[in-house]
Amino acid sequence: MDMELGLEFDARHALAYVRKQSLDIYNRLHSIREDVRFVRQVHDAYPTLPILPNLRCGAWYVDPAIATDTPAYFKSTDGHFGNWSFNLRRPNLHLLPLIIDHHGVILVDSTRAGKRIPDALSKTVPIWCAVINRAMLLLHPEKTEHEEEWDTELYCPPGAVSEQERVQIEARLDEWALALSKSAYTLPDLPLPLRPLWITPATSVFPRLPDREELACIPVICLSASQQVGDGLERRSHGFSYVQGSGDDHELWGMGLTPHLFWSHEDKLLNSTREDLPALVAELVAQSKARTANDTWTVPPTAIAAVSGRILVGAVPDMPTAPLWRTLDDGQAVSYVVISDGPGTPPPSPPPTPPLVDGPSHDSPPHDGAERSNASVLRLRMAEGKKGQLHFLQHVLPTAVRYIRERLEKGDAVCVCCDSGKDASVGVALAALQLFFDDNGKPLLGENADGTGAAPSKHSIRTRLQWIIASRPLANPSRATLKRVNEFLLSAPSLRRK
Repeated sequence: MDMELGLEFDARHALAYVRKQSLDIYNRLHSIREDVRFVRQVHDAYPTLPILPNLRCGAWYVDPAIATDTPAYFKSTDGHFGNWSFNLRRPNLHLLPLIIDHHGVILVDSTRAGKRIPDALSKTVPIWCAVINRAMLLLHPEKTEHEEEWDTELYCPPGAVSEQERVQIEARLDEWALALSKSAYTLPDLPLPLRPLWITPATSVFPRLPDREELACIPVICLSASQQVGDGLERRSHGFSYVQGSGDDHELWGMGLTPHLFWSHEDKLLNSTREDLPALVAELVAQSKARTANDTWTVPPTAIAAVSGRILVGAVPDMPTAPLWRTLDDGQAVSYVVISDGPGTPPPSPPPTPPLVDGPSHDSPPHDGAERSNASVLRLRMAEGKKGQLHFLQHVLPTAVRYIRERLEKGDAVCVCCDSGKDASVGVALAALQLFFDDNGKPLLGENADGTGAAPSKHSIRTRLQWIIASRPLANPSRATLKRVNEFLLSAPSLRRK
């Protein structure tokens, strides 16, 4: 009995040690450096192919000096067993022109203990390739004359995906290809079908690619950066423990460090001692949060092409601290809706002016948290979490769409910004696109501004979301945000949650 208790204690102690070592930021950063060397080795083997990270984890492994500024967003959950999907909310179609121009691409990601290749690379990307190949046949019937030469097979790495699972996934491909072909997205004409290939640190010989003139397919190289080790942890002779998939879930270990900060201060971080590293990270994170003055946008907002740029989406951290643009490059006047969950939202605002003018027929609750520094800027506060979602439904959406209608009727374009540039701003823009633009992207103003000219439906809302994603590929509204937008557009005011 005592021996059993002793063994159980030893097992718990060992597990606690492994967990402590796996969360140690020193171990994580030095493990990433080891994996980065391998990524550079692969890049050197295929110098003509663009290399890009699969967000979020992949951003730790691709040096911005060699990366193409076009990140991918293939989610592992879309490849999880029984949950396979070609998700039209993240179709990654913005990668196709890049892939066509360079006759291939390298996608970089990593995974934690237990797997050699992450599901994003072993299943989500293969699904993506096969669905796009099949959609090409639906959109370009002339390719069917050479269907034997146009490969629509689903290819998965045999050691990572069983044949039974591959067959189950393959049975869904035509359904997803049809949905893609009928969506609002525009697909460029592929000269050759896409074909995934896989490279890991265990790969002894990298695949040889034929010359461009001899290619039978366009290679999509799926690079899994981390070495597979037992229990995900392996002691190294250089004074650290190697942690497989170190870049994953950096909120758990990074102390606020991000891939951008890591690459901006790579040498300083990696040359720091284990004892000094936490203090250095805290200092760098604090410096990054101190907003620096800038006269222009860090990253310009994205104009939604389907409505000729009358609606734009941007991120608050990218906004200038100097006065905002009042006109775009083409002379179009622009107003702003700025949504943030904290202080410091630009531009600085004097005390609130009188309430907004009356707007569309959607009920308009008191304008809690709404401020207007002038007629061209509306600022809204929004907290995170469930409380924030209720506030989003009851206050942010009604206030924002009333203001957007007012500015559109005056001839302005409207730029909607939130802290991430991906979530709340996309939700507000989506509501505005449904209410104030018809199915062809033409403005619905005047008597039709309440949306009666474009009756909201799940299909029409989904189409307008695709308009946004087509122009801003990294738009990634949460499921909760989309539910609130649907509730706002499809439910009578009296039936909305209180």
